[in-house]
Amino acid sequence: MPDQIVSLPAVDLVEAVYRAVAAQIVDGRLAAGTRLRQEELAAQFAVSRQPVLQALRRLATDGLAIEADRRGTLEVAALDAERLVEIYDVRAQLDGLAARRAAERVKGGRARPLDAALLERGRLALDAGTLAPLVETDVAFHNAVYDASGNRLIAPLLRSQWMHVERAMCASLRTYGVRDGVWDEHAAMLQAINAGDGRTAERLARHHALHAADVLVARLREARAA
Repeated sequence: MPDQIVSLPAVDLVEAVYRAVAAQIVDGRLAAGTRLRQEELAAQFAVSRQPVLQALRRLATDGLAIEADRRGTLEVAALDAERLVEIYDVRAQLDGLAARRAAERVKGGRARPLDAALLERGRLALDAGTLAPLVETDVAFHNAVYDASGNRLIAPLLRSQWMHVERAMCASLRTYGVRDGVWDEHAAMLQAINAGDGRTAERLARHHALHAADVLVARLREARAA
């Protein structure tokens, strides 16, 4: 466990601790099996044990932490390939819906076309090969589609599950790099949305999500077997 003290903003301490620990799990700084001890985390974030306890309960609820012993100590959960399959089954449907609605709204003048700069930033991150920008630009692209869809439920429904997706992406990128064609798929989706072609946008978005799932799950299972 890191022993340096991290200053947190003077806001909801439970939320702040939760986000800080979740971020360390997602990007791999806290590996699977790492014990999440209340006293150590309280010292690290310079808070009392109560917000840490509540934050840890949320991490367990969200599937990022599991019980390590009978005394209630939690540890970082292992990446779960089966859970990813379930997440992507749902995400493929919601991403398809979001892409279709976005295309319909762009065609009807109710939403602006997606900014092609999203693709430029993604390709720049791809060229740089740095982990955080690769994940951030991917998430930003999909959030732009959710926003353009006009459906206010899609992003919140997926938010807690995106942490598992980002965690799997980080693990995959560290070992294998970016899968081939990911930003070409984004470009095709953007083109269909901006052309107002809802049927094609939906098909491409679903295929993109399911293809990503196939690759991530295969990589996770390969790493587990090794």
